[in-house]
Order: sequence, then structure tokens, then C-alpha cells
Amino acid sequence: MTTEQQRQKLLEAAGPIFAEKGYEGATVREICDRAGLNVASVNYYFGDKERLYIETVKQAGRRREESAPYPQWAAGTPPETKLHEYVVTMLTRMLRSETAAWQRGLMMREMLRPTKACEELVRDYIRPDFELIHGIIAELVGESVPQHVLNQISFSVVGQCLHYRVAGDVVGMLVGEEELSQHYGLPTLADHITRMTLAAIGVGEPLGSAKPFINSKA
Repeated sequence: MTTEQQRQKLLEAAGPIFAEKGYEGATVREICDRAGLNVASVNYYFGDKERLYIETVKQAGRRREESAPYPQWAAGTPPETKLHEYVVTMLTRMLRSETAAWQRGLMMREMLRPTKACEELVRDYIRPDFELIHGIIAELVGESVPQHVLNQISFSVVGQCLHYRVAGDVVGMLVGEEELSQHYGLPTLADHITRMTLAAIGVGEPLGSAKPFINSKA
């Protein structure tokens, strides 16, 4: 087994344990036992437990990104189209991603209770995503809009997507199985969030009268 393969075995073993127990609750011995490696392996490949945790969190972010990359837009693509495709990608990552459950759980744990790992997660994976939606919103409303307003609108777009990831079960309890199956598929949610955002920033029709951004029954 190569050095990289052993390093990867530690990451794969550590992920579910960190996701379930957090940094403090996980032990190096448990991780190494699951990986089938000796306890000195963590120090050899990562330096210490904290670095292993940080690299595990970052791998979760990388896998999430790889599961549904953003489109490469051609010059002249309308910002409304970019917004819609951004939302589709974000929802895909949150709702339909092939990323393992432990990776989603670990990232959620880190965002709710940030550690040093969150700084690198934000720097390498979350900030580029945020800068992308920030740029799309700036295209829609103009660069003269104050920076903090552009930030707030961008957070609102992400927040709408995140709601269906965090509170999906509660949404189902509130609206019922029939409505959930008919009106809360990913394309329909992407359409709704896009139209809601465009209406809110004054570049789309009021939501009650607007035609769907796309034709979808999903």
C-alpha cells in the first residue's frame, strides 16, 4: 500500500467518526483501528489529530464540490440564467449529492460549531462559492448597491437552499406528502428560489403573477 493510499485510509476512517462524535469525542486509536493502521500513523501522515481533523473536513468540502460542479458560463450568459443554474447546483449538492452522509454531516457540524478547520473550509471551498453568487447578484442589481446589501442578498439565496437541506423533514410534516411530492422536487424548488430572488431585488415579476422561470413538473 502506498503512502497516499494509507493517508487516504485514515481520512476515510476518520470522517464518519468525526461526523458522529466531533473532534473532542473521536480518538486517534479508534480512527487507526478502523483504518487498520497503527496509532503512530496519524502523527506520521498528518502531524497530529487536529491536522487530521482539518484535512477530513476539507475533504468533505472537496467531495461536495466535485459531486456537482458549477457550470462554466459563456460570455454574455444572462445573470438570470446564472442565478438559476447556481441554485440548481447548490440544491443538487445539498439534496441529491452522491457525497456520503458523513461528509454532509461533518460539514454541518463544523458550520454549527466552528473550529479551526472552518477557517480553511471557508477559505478553500465556501468563499469561492459565495464570491460566485455575489458576482451574479452584482450583475443583476448593479455595482452601485452597497457591499453589505450584496452580501445580504447572496446570503439569502444560500439560506433558501439550505432551508430545504436542514428542515426538509419538517417541511414534509407541515405541507403533507401529496404537496411535498408534487411541488418540492429539486427543479421546482430551484425555479421558486430563482423567481423569489429576482422578485425581491426588483428585476423580476411579483411572485404571485410570475410565470415559471422554467417549465418543470418535478
